[in-house]
Amino acid sequence: MLELAILGFLAEGPLHGYQLRHRIAHLSGHARPVSDGSLYPATNRLVNAGLLGRMTEPGASAAQRHTLSLTDAGRFELLRRLRDADGLDISDSTRYFTVLAFLSQLPDTAEQHAVLRRRLEFLEQPASFFHEGDRPLGAEDTEDPYRRGMLTIARATSRAERSWLRGVLA
Repeated sequence: MLELAILGFLAEGPLHGYQLRHRIAHLSGHARPVSDGSLYPATNRLVNAGLLGRMTEPGASAAQRHTLSLTDAGRFELLRRLRDADGLDISDSTRYFTVLAFLSQLPDTAEQHAVLRRRLEFLEQPASFFHEGDRPLGAEDTEDPYRRGMLTIARATSRAERSWLRGVLA
């Protein structure tokens, strides 16, 4: 998802690595800071693949600054990744929110809606953090107050998201 976030933010305009790292960190939330040890190898891979361009500029002090920008191939790859989002990109909330953050980059509303329909189909399947045999357990099935809390919060979140998705798709 790091590469998708890099491509997505650079689709909005060129950025210095420092700016990019902060935007990704804010998107991911406080629980998932982005280290230089993750970001710079990822941007190097994307530059080497021809998906990003890198321009060197003089910095405020002696250090040079590198501005990253999306190439035409990078835009094509971003759109492909958004259009083809499936599997964990749909079922994992953090990954899905990264897709959702840049979904408006897809110019075709039908393609956007296809991604949203995949998410809605996933959310409409019975699910739980806890099971008894093959049966998913709901909040009413546990006496543990913390598990009941997890299940109650998850149910409310899922209900709100399904409602939002149905409204967008209507």
